[in-house]
This record gives sequence, C-alpha cells and structure tokens, in this order.
Amino acid sequence: MQDVVIYTTRFCPYCIRAKDLLNSKGVKYREIAVDNDPALREQMARKAGRRTVPQIWIGEHHVGGCDELMALERSRQLDGLLRAG
Repeated sequence: MQDVVIYTTRFCPYCIRAKDLLNSKGVKYREIAVDNDPALREQMARKAGRRTVPQIWIGEHHVGGCDELMALERSRQLDGLLRAG
C-alpha cells in the first residue's frame, strides 16, 4: 500500500469527507494539520501549487483535493493507485 499524506484543517468539510473515504477503505494516512500554522500551509502550497485544503498525495502522486479523490473513486482508479508501488 502506498503512503498517503493529507494536508487538512480541522473544520474543513472537504477534509472530513476525504478522510471518511480513506477511512472507509482502511487506508492509513499521515495527516498534516495546517490550522494556525502559516509555515506548514506555505509548505503545502509550494508542494501542491494550491492553497486550499485538503491536498492529498498517494505515494509521489499529487492527487489534489477532495473532488479529485472522489473522482478517482468514482472511476474505480483509487484502489489501484493505493496499491501501486
């Protein structure tokens, strides 16, 4: 299983939705909360090219946000990406 990293904020509904999907699949992930930490948010923005949360990586692949994660699930590509590597 690929390493999964998700940058989040505590009350973001999209973050919660993305984590719920990963949890439902039994995926272990490393959550990096950027609440009240401008340096971590800036680190995320440099890596992702985006300032919004969540930002999700599966292995070295930058998935994007919640919408992109859900699109992978709908197209049945998410499980394969999680297993790749």
